[in-house]
Amino acid sequence: MSLALATPHTEAPAPTPSLAPREQEALRHIAAGCTYLQTARQMGLSKHTVDAYLRRIRAKLGINNTAELTRLAVSLGL
Repeated sequence: MSLALATPHTEAPAPTPSLAPREQEALRHIAAGCTYLQTARQMGLSKHTVDAYLRRIRAKLGINNTAELTRLAVSLGL
């Protein structure tokens, strides 16, 4: 009878839904401490569009607040 070594099962991290380039850019500004209005001005958008981008990110990833958004940006290297 032979023994086979089994490697312990490790869970792969859950895949992160891909973010559109403009969503990534908005996330980067917010994580850097910019307000929605400052982000909008730097991106050449309205603050409502920035809000829509960030709502979309929150919906995709199940994030509830800006602190979690910032943590995500750091983990993504933005």
